[in-house]
Amino acid sequence: MSGALLPDAAALAGGAPSAVALWRREILATLRLAAPLVFTQLAMIGINTTDIVMMGWLGPEELAAGALGMNIFIPLFLFGLGIATVVAPMTAQALGARDFRGVRRTVRQGFWLTLLFGAIFTAIIFNGRWVLLAFGQEPAIALLAEDYLQAVAWSLLPSLWFVVLRSFVTAHSRPRSVLVITLVAVGVNAISNYGLMFGHFGLPRWGLMGAGVTSSIVQALSFLALLGYVRWDRRFRRYAILLRFWRPDWGRFFELFRIGVPIGLTIVAEAGLFSAAAFLMGLISTEALAAHAIALQCAAVAFMVPLGLGQAAVVRVGLAAGARDHDGVTRAGWAALIAGSLFMACSALVFWFAGQFLVGLFLDLAAPENAEVVELAVAFLVIAALFQLVDGGQVIGVHALRGLSDTTVPMWLAIGGYWSIGFVASVVLAFPLGLGGRGVWMGLACGLAFVASAVIWRFHRRRRYLPNAGLVGQ
Repeated sequence: MSGALLPDAAALAGGAPSAVALWRREILATLRLAAPLVFTQLAMIGINTTDIVMMGWLGPEELAAGALGMNIFIPLFLFGLGIATVVAPMTAQALGARDFRGVRRTVRQGFWLTLLFGAIFTAIIFNGRWVLLAFGQEPAIALLAEDYLQAVAWSLLPSLWFVVLRSFVTAHSRPRSVLVITLVAVGVNAISNYGLMFGHFGLPRWGLMGAGVTSSIVQALSFLALLGYVRWDRRFRRYAILLRFWRPDWGRFFELFRIGVPIGLTIVAEAGLFSAAAFLMGLISTEALAAHAIALQCAAVAFMVPLGLGQAAVVRVGLAAGARDHDGVTRAGWAALIAGSLFMACSALVFWFAGQFLVGLFLDLAAPENAEVVELAVAFLVIAALFQLVDGGQVIGVHALRGLSDTTVPMWLAIGGYWSIGFVASVVLAFPLGLGGRGVWMGLACGLAFVASAVIWRFHRRRRYLPNAGLVGQ
């Protein structure tokens, strides 16, 4: 199995490939693994984008309410996602070390851990209206958001279990099944949204609640489809991941907890920053909040590419680490960083020169009532263009460190960078300095730049250290 994933040691010793050949091999392997992961991420964000677009069709108030609702749901989902994705590096390291029993233990306890957090977070999302009111949001908008939140809350647990299985499949460098399932989910979500949100196809008109109901159904079906594939495929079936499912394995459970919680906190530190930015926008105006939702959705779509490359870096770095291949760790991390930087440079040009076109996909540019939202959203995209490179760099750098099970220090770097620098800068620029929504986005850029610099430098310094060397994660 590992022969398909890592260069064969005997072959390398006999053939003595050049450094250029090794780098070329690593870059191609990274791109082959990353391509379906990138398209999967784009498909997943496509579901969210479809929801945002159709919320915009309902009206500006519904769009603002839906955006606030998502800013309750998404940080909690991303925290759980961070815990679930620890299955990928731990599985990759087990594969690199040829510990196949360890793969089953990791996946099974990944289900356990996400069940625990999923149950807690579902209850919070279901009561999200009171969270919005506590943060000073308008009662009418919070009431609209409640319709969405109480329906979408039931999608959380199947979403997290889907990520556990996705991490297991991806660690084997076979993510195409996940891509196929996610692409089907995009289509089903769009058609179901159109029916349940607007009352087409003989279905009731449920507005924002329709979007939440659709998400819950689609996520449950996606998980069942991937579980069925894993149980059917001969290569995956031999792991018997559900064997003695209810038997506790506390050693592996707490190992996942120890590594996964910092990952979840790292992700939620960034997501929480953008959610906090939405709350700041709500304090400025409804138009600023709607513009923020549009610009953030565009940035999120571009972000899926370096995120997919980062997920590939987790696997490639983890495989090299498990095989104790120091040079392979270096090549795996930097191959993903180079590819991500090239893409984000292109996306920066698109945001700078085609911002109005992108905003026009969400709102009617000719409608007078949309004029202020359009102007603000275009201005936000110009600022987003300026931080594309650092946004890609920070996510790939963090993922490369995860491949080494180095999660605790990156967590503190993320929390400090996003909140001590990013959030504080957003508040100061937006309110005392009077830059409004533009100031909020400038503050976001400052936080991203700090974290990108810090984690890339840490990977540069730590790439020589592999798991169990007594240094990674300290």
